[in-house]
Amino acid sequence: MAENPFFAPSSLPYRLPPFDEIREEHYLPAFERGMAEHLAEVEAIAGSDEPPTFDNTIAALERSGRILDRTATVFFSVAASNTSDTLMEIEKRVSPELTRHSDAIRLDRALWARIKRVTTDDPEQAWLLEKYREDFIRAGADLTEPEQERLRGLNEELSRLSTEFSQNLLKASTESALVVDDAAELDGLDEAAIRSLEKNGRYVLPLLNITNQPALAQLTDRDVRRRLFELSVGRAPVNFGLAVRMATLRAERAALLGFPDHASYVVADQTAKTVAAVEEMLGQLVGPAVRNAKAEAEALAGQAGFPIEPWDWSYYAEKVRRARYDFDADAMRPYFELGRVFRDGVFEAATRLYGVTFTERPDLSGYHEDVRVFEVFDEDGSALGLFLLDPYARPGKRGGAWMNNLVDQSFLFGEKPVVMNNLNITKPAEGPTLLSYDEVNTAFHEFGHALHGLFSAVRFPRVSGTSVPRDFVEYPSQVNEMWVTWPEILASYARHHETGEPMPAELVEKLKAAERFNQGFRTVEYLAATLLDWAWHRLAPGQEVPDAEAFEQAALEAAGIAFPPVPPRYRTSYFMHIFSGGYSAGYYSYIWSEVLDAESVEWFKENGGLKRANGDHFRRELLSRGGSVDPLASFRAFRGREPGIGPLLERRGLV
Repeated sequence: MAENPFFAPSSLPYRLPPFDEIREEHYLPAFERGMAEHLAEVEAIAGSDEPPTFDNTIAALERSGRILDRTATVFFSVAASNTSDTLMEIEKRVSPELTRHSDAIRLDRALWARIKRVTTDDPEQAWLLEKYREDFIRAGADLTEPEQERLRGLNEELSRLSTEFSQNLLKASTESALVVDDAAELDGLDEAAIRSLEKNGRYVLPLLNITNQPALAQLTDRDVRRRLFELSVGRAPVNFGLAVRMATLRAERAALLGFPDHASYVVADQTAKTVAAVEEMLGQLVGPAVRNAKAEAEALAGQAGFPIEPWDWSYYAEKVRRARYDFDADAMRPYFELGRVFRDGVFEAATRLYGVTFTERPDLSGYHEDVRVFEVFDEDGSALGLFLLDPYARPGKRGGAWMNNLVDQSFLFGEKPVVMNNLNITKPAEGPTLLSYDEVNTAFHEFGHALHGLFSAVRFPRVSGTSVPRDFVEYPSQVNEMWVTWPEILASYARHHETGEPMPAELVEKLKAAERFNQGFRTVEYLAATLLDWAWHRLAPGQEVPDAEAFEQAALEAAGIAFPPVPPRYRTSYFMHIFSGGYSAGYYSYIWSEVLDAESVEWFKENGGLKRANGDHFRRELLSRGGSVDPLASFRAFRGREPGIGPLLERRGLV
């Protein structure tokens, strides 16, 4: 297939993938050729007669596999955002093949022997060389042949199960949607939202991939809330069995690689380093968080006149918030129009802090008509990269919000970054797209990831942009959330979509006063999910789990986080992060990163906030470094000291 667009680099600006030319039938031939060529390149490196050097071994590996990289990057981006039955079948087929391909490289004894002989005095090269050595050791390069053969089998089965888990969940989010015949049952939702849910005379409310569905805060009919909640927590029951199998296989793999459990294997490669460090931090949070949540539950019960059930919490939390702070979250929506939030909020904050500017490129397209493309320029007018935004939910798009790279920045290839943000905002049937406060916060958060990718200034793709430990990657994105309510930025974007009037000052003050409200709930639902992840991945090799749901409940009780009115943010059967999203034994990363975030927000406030000098310092010392240096060294260079947990405890009301 000479016309296959993956066989040559894109000719579009910044090597943006030519989505207009890519067809579903291009993927399999491109994967097949890409893997074959990559293996041939690796075999040539491993079999070279030349003495091993950094350039002919490590840099050569960095240069290899270009067709495969282009194909996999586009395929998995589209499969997550706009999948189809055909793409799901391709994913089932290629995922285990890619796992076998990766094992063939990292378990290649000749290549490993060559890597071990490479030396270099260049600091950036030395860091990358150490990363490669760690990658190969953690992949099993030092195991015996029988051990490696078992490892290959484990990896392949885990890859297949991960894909199956993800696809089951995607189907369940639609199949488990709340369906009602009478719009009156949806009382509490605004008229535009109700119209957008109408399908063939009925009303269909699809599930988002979290336990606590946003509509629970608005629906006035208690029985409808109960039905929605039960659909949410009961979805994808088939995934319980897959989760048990995956956790068991991960425990066995960890033992093969010399670790007592999967969590120990994971954190050894993170900034946390040990399970003891993670458990010490989580242990400081559980007690105060549960106490706060119980106090909140009493206040909600007083408002409701009866004991609060999980499906009641959000609804009565809004009532208490209104009574206590005279604050109505829905009153903010008219001031948060999607286009303005990005143009005058997300982008404006980046312009003021870093000097970058954004120009929409309607001549460039994504994989769906909703995708918008922006060119990003540095303050001196030089081209920095491309930013793509896919804001809307749709059938075939997985839940949540995320950032991914379509092109990694690297000086090795002379490539500038092309980064993308995916959100899951409900697209209105007509009229403007008005966001909730939480959706605005998510937009700033994900753009923090985008900035981490856009500002990357490294030599090698392996350490580009967000290629940092899981328990560090959320930190820059969390810092970017601070600009949501920063006065100059809020005044810029929070304007009524019809009149252009700024958000009333009293509404802003009420928002700030109410920000700590419900922190017990938020912290407990997060910690419950974190400790559930931890329990699954602290399983010892050979430990049996006869009943996944019983294990789940026992794990929450053992951790002291079981509080029925506040269930985990994710239950096992729809915990995409840990069973199909790369966060196994890593969901703690959000709160771990928030320690660094809270410290950094303090630094910005101490140093004048939204100032170019501050942005330049953060960009230079941290955002531009990607994974090319020790991430905690980057933090220390920025903050000037080691991180402490005090600012986080203060922020979450846990002091």
